[in-house]
Amino acid sequence: MREHNEKKKINKLTRNYGYSNFNTNSNLKKYIPAILSSLMLLIGIAADYYNFSPFFKSWFRVLWYSTAYLPVGLPVLKKGIESIKRGSYFTEFLLMSIATLGAFVIGEYPEGVTVMLFYTIGEFFQSAAVTKAKRNIKALLDVRPNKALVLRSNSYVSVLPSSIKIGETVQVRTGEKIPIDGVLLSTNAYLNTAAVTGESKPQRIIKNTIVYAGSINLQNVIEVKATKEFKNSSIARILDLVQNATARKSKTELFIRKFAKIYTPAVVFLAIGLTFLPYFFVPNYVFADWLYRALIFLVISCPCALVISIPLGYFGGLGAASKNGILFKGASFLDTIAKVNTLAMDKTGTITKGIFTIQEIKAFTISESELMKYTLALEATSTHPIAKALLDYPLREPFTATDVKEIAGKGIRGIVNNKKVLVGNAALLLDYKIDVLTEIEDIVESSVLVAINGEFVGYVIIADEIKEDAKETVSEAYKIGVKDFYMFSGDRESITKNVAKQINVLRSKGDLLPEQKLKEVEELMKNPNAIVAFVGDGINDAPVLAVSDIGIAMGGLGSDVAIETADVIIQTDEPIKIVKAIKIGKSTRAIVWQNIALAFGVKLIVLLLGAAGLATMWEAVFADVGVALLAILNAVRLQTKKW
Repeated sequence: MREHNEKKKINKLTRNYGYSNFNTNSNLKKYIPAILSSLMLLIGIAADYYNFSPFFKSWFRVLWYSTAYLPVGLPVLKKGIESIKRGSYFTEFLLMSIATLGAFVIGEYPEGVTVMLFYTIGEFFQSAAVTKAKRNIKALLDVRPNKALVLRSNSYVSVLPSSIKIGETVQVRTGEKIPIDGVLLSTNAYLNTAAVTGESKPQRIIKNTIVYAGSINLQNVIEVKATKEFKNSSIARILDLVQNATARKSKTELFIRKFAKIYTPAVVFLAIGLTFLPYFFVPNYVFADWLYRALIFLVISCPCALVISIPLGYFGGLGAASKNGILFKGASFLDTIAKVNTLAMDKTGTITKGIFTIQEIKAFTISESELMKYTLALEATSTHPIAKALLDYPLREPFTATDVKEIAGKGIRGIVNNKKVLVGNAALLLDYKIDVLTEIEDIVESSVLVAINGEFVGYVIIADEIKEDAKETVSEAYKIGVKDFYMFSGDRESITKNVAKQINVLRSKGDLLPEQKLKEVEELMKNPNAIVAFVGDGINDAPVLAVSDIGIAMGGLGSDVAIETADVIIQTDEPIKIVKAIKIGKSTRAIVWQNIALAFGVKLIVLLLGAAGLATMWEAVFADVGVALLAILNAVRLQTKKW
């Protein structure tokens, strides 16, 4: 029953994106009406032009073109009737129906068939373009794991990923997908994470590293300890975000939809006026001539190019972003990120790796090995991130500590080898009247100071490594229009300034509490010309992510709260993808406005020519269907563009 429900969910999601089950034969069948109409139209035009068939006249000619019209015209007529029944009277289906049937009334049979045929071909192009744009979503569906081998009662059993519990051990064989987010228990693994992170190069992962559902195991059998339920896994989150993103329209898209609702009825009434009003003002009024002009006007005015290409442009942007490991929670955020000119960033986990490592060890009166034995004897009892970094130091025959006490915000004290040992910051040693300022005054990074029996014996410098692409991110962002950079951190002011200097960020502030970070960003947003993006990864960043014009969360190490609050999620922890997200937003916006300018520009020119009697139905076909095809092809460029 559970497996049946899982399949139903997948099928429902597939239908939502237009991927219902189909085969090649049924796919070809939809083209048969258009092919039939095309053949009959070409034969009819040839018969008209060469006049080689004496019976191709009067009633037979009408019957021939009517037969050519029906395969492509009936579906549109039906859609027009259905929309009227639903209360939506003025649609592109109505415009196409009136224009083509009107052409038959005045004897312009080839033009009537051609308009409807080209409209149908345009629909095929639209369908193909949408399918191409949705290919990344289909790829996500394909990587959704459908089974898992879980260790239960001392043997591995095959279960649905949704039934895996946190803490259970999962076995993943070569070529299989990791079914759940977790921690690697095996010594190492070689994974293809392209579907989850957008990283095309396979990754070598070591023991105790986080791995994501949907990643493919390329070598050997591995074991993973589940850290999340499947519904909260990375792949489930991606599917949910992409699904919901298509429903959140941009302001431009919403405007065009509202515009079309006003524009289409206005066009119909203008066409009626163009048909009858000249009777009162034009000498030698001929009804058929002005009706023909009105029909041309209707065909030209059809908003197909706008209604089709603009949503397709935004959908293409969303698909291209997800392909690159960037998730937008809605098309509206593609617009916003394109305008960003002020970028504020958190430090730890965003610009730095969030992983502390030992940078330097300095021992004064004892050896380095002995210094570390005393230090680690106390640090072994702590869960602080700095303690974890220190415990990575390779040590043989460690000392044991007794009477250990942790002093909040300062460090640890205890007894090691019958000696009183202090391990912590300068404040801890000063409490015990041990002066250390001379030795550490030039140290910018975090330092762990060690004193034994009242004597300062050495220190260990701990630092959070800067990400490899952090400096490149800043320089590239300047090139694409970001004018101001800020770094806000809860870390020490000196450390924050040092990191900012290394990556060429001129404005930075440290020692900030979450509410102080929020206040700083709110100050930036008071500038009416500033469009502020904030990038963060921790729980303390969530308020700032929510209030900024656009919040960007680092999805790899980022907390669930930050990811839920943000508008854009970087699936990897690479800052350079912030620049890529802005570029995708700019490209999407440019293509959308190119399509708007193309549609309105061509239509306006041909409309004026049509009203003056200088354009025929053939020019009208180009202004409508031709422009729609050009706009669709322009939107499809997003799927192949490299950033």
